[in-house]
Amino acid sequence: MNDSITRRIIERERAQSRRRQLAVIDSGIGGLGVVREIRARISEADIVYVADNGGFPYGSLPDAAVVERCARIVAALDRMIAPSAVVVACNTATTVALAPLRERFPVPFVGCVPAIKWAAKVSKTKTFGLLATPATVRREYLRELIEQFAQGCTVLTHGSQRLAPLAERRFRGLPVDMDALREEVAVLTQAPGGEALDTIVLGCTHYGFLLAELQAVAPDGITWLDPAGAVARRVAAFLSALPPDPPRAMQLPANLAIFTAPLPDADAMRPRLAEYGFPELRVLDLVGGADGTPLPESSRSA
Repeated sequence: MNDSITRRIIERERAQSRRRQLAVIDSGIGGLGVVREIRARISEADIVYVADNGGFPYGSLPDAAVVERCARIVAALDRMIAPSAVVVACNTATTVALAPLRERFPVPFVGCVPAIKWAAKVSKTKTFGLLATPATVRREYLRELIEQFAQGCTVLTHGSQRLAPLAERRFRGLPVDMDALREEVAVLTQAPGGEALDTIVLGCTHYGFLLAELQAVAPDGITWLDPAGAVARRVAAFLSALPPDPPRAMQLPANLAIFTAPLPDADAMRPRLAEYGFPELRVLDLVGGADGTPLPESSRSA
């Protein structure tokens, strides 16, 4: 074997040893914004993405249902791919389920929390808004973030029922109701004290796919904060501190998008998912299939 072939083999083996197997989970397509930022920073990351569309939207589910769905997905992924880390790319799931997941599973987790600290630093008027899901807005976790990082600030919050479904439409290239977006933003800008608002935090990963439209219907001069990049930087820093992954017996392809319930527009979604590094889409009921037992009816989404 000549030296050039030997070098190529060694380089390939070194590259393979640096590869990381990540799992990224969300209730829908919102986490793909985080995936895009992760891929831009960690070229050696292989990602299995789970869109739990069977439970979409998490913001409308009871807390216990969100925890159980996420736990069953993680259990299935741990068995199938043994990920280096799991990224919970959903603010609602992070605030509701991250602590229970860390208690149940030894795999490292990285979550998404509302960027309250960032907004408090950016806002010049010290009046900023948070667009999130109803579940995130009602969390004690959010109140603790505000108390810890936004002392002296006025924080206006809105838990929207409409924005995540509209983001799903926008991702698919379908038209969105601009009047509905205008109404959602107006809940913040027209609230008492809203005339001083100069910054709005996107508190749901779905909302990043509506950013251009939200900016178009909002008053001028508002700074919009999308935390997807910050989450990706945290993932990159975390992985850099881990030892190389051990060999694993993969039961799934390295870069795969999974939906947990039938996807009527699967054919149209495939090229969009390919843009995010997922050449294959599968429908796998990881929730009911994690241990072979379906969830009780009270935990299923309508």
